[in-house]
Amino acid sequence: MVAVLISQPVPTMTSPQNSQALAQAADCVLAVEQAMRDGGLWHTDVPTPAAMASRTPFCADTLAFTEWLQFIFVPRMRELIETGGPLPSASGIAVMAEAKLTGNSSAENLVIEVLAAFDRLVEREAG
Repeated sequence: MVAVLISQPVPTMTSPQNSQALAQAADCVLAVEQAMRDGGLWHTDVPTPAAMASRTPFCADTLAFTEWLQFIFVPRMRELIETGGPLPSASGIAVMAEAKLTGNSSAENLVIEVLAAFDRLVEREAG
């Protein structure tokens, strides 16, 4: 007698559900960049490779939080989105943004708000 195993379909990187989540993540990343540019939070000088190679979360020992967003978070999320994911299994970026940004400008408040939406998306997708 031969046993036949039937497995559940494995979700692919291009599943409709994943595509929708990646599209929402892309919207968040673009909104963070736009808010930073519009609010004067976008940096003109690129940090040194050594500064960006820090192993400290958010490169907090070598970069300002807005530098980390611009030079680490935005490029990594763009790459992840362009290659089809997956999204991180957890995200707590909004908490760090609230701690590091003063919230005294509409741009900073918008960055915090968008990062909170990103955190909620990641949490929802992680299930």
